[in-house]
Amino acid sequence: MKTYIPPIKSQGIKTKLVPFISQYIPKDFDGVWIEPFLGTGVVAFNLAPNKALLCDSNPHLIQFYQAIQNKQITPNTVRNYLQQEGDRLLHLGEQHYYFIRDRFNATGNSLDFLFLNRAGFNGMIRFNRKGEFNIPFCRKTNRFSKAYITKIVNQVDNISQIIHAKKFTFICQDYQETIASAQKGDLIYCDPPYIDRHADYFNSWTEKDELQLYHLLKHSKAQFILSTWSHNRYRTNYYLENLWKEFYITKQEHFYHVGAKESNRNSMIEAMISNFEPLSLKNEITPTISQLPLLLNIEYSYVKPAYAIQSDVILHSHT
Repeated sequence: MKTYIPPIKSQGIKTKLVPFISQYIPKDFDGVWIEPFLGTGVVAFNLAPNKALLCDSNPHLIQFYQAIQNKQITPNTVRNYLQQEGDRLLHLGEQHYYFIRDRFNATGNSLDFLFLNRAGFNGMIRFNRKGEFNIPFCRKTNRFSKAYITKIVNQVDNISQIIHAKKFTFICQDYQETIASAQKGDLIYCDPPYIDRHADYFNSWTEKDELQLYHLLKHSKAQFILSTWSHNRYRTNYYLENLWKEFYITKQEHFYHVGAKESNRNSMIEAMISNFEPLSLKNEITPTISQLPLLLNIEYSYVKPAYAIQSDVILHSHT
């Protein structure tokens, strides 16, 4: 399937996992798609049906997409802005990046947010305890080449068309309030900050939050899908094995290219948790020899919850 990439980048973006997540959506789903942790919006923009409630505690993410929805930000305004500020960056160097960063922290301008996201170090989004964007410059004064600007403009255009073709509501609010609004027939997709992984001012995540999320989803009237991490070469997610084990769990390898340190840009086994059995995975069987090339570098595991009939399927990478 074709995956549309949003103009905002972030660590942990789920672009390559969109086809995997799509397998969870019932074919006859006609409720509201709900995301308490919108992030870049890549999952919603590619998978959400006609009606969606898209929320995040970071006001800058919500404001950016509201501006596209209200046509305050258009492909043309983005092109003109990036050409102007990109030219100044080329001639003034990194001092102009920090000028934009100071201006953004003072005004919250959405186009400045886009600029910082694409010119900051490794495309990261991070805020300090004062709520100020604090990512340093990527040290590439020629960052906004003509081709790169066109790429971003096309991304804005694609997402704009998706937003205007559907009934999307963007709200800046706490995840607890968003989940509490879900009704029977809705589908909640949660991509919270990964516990024991990364956190900042808008994305702090503690054991208390993980437990609260568990109780909210367990008692929700809606169906839910939750993204989290299972394990990497160094450690295992304690909460997946000890808190979420009563639900359906599937796993797939994913490589993160975004991270402050190169040593952090490693593959990780992602986990998808749901309170319903995905029909597309229900009858999963071991592949034939002819199918093995499709599974290179992938660890796939489908685990039914403790209260269901145990019938696990594990496919390990083949070399």
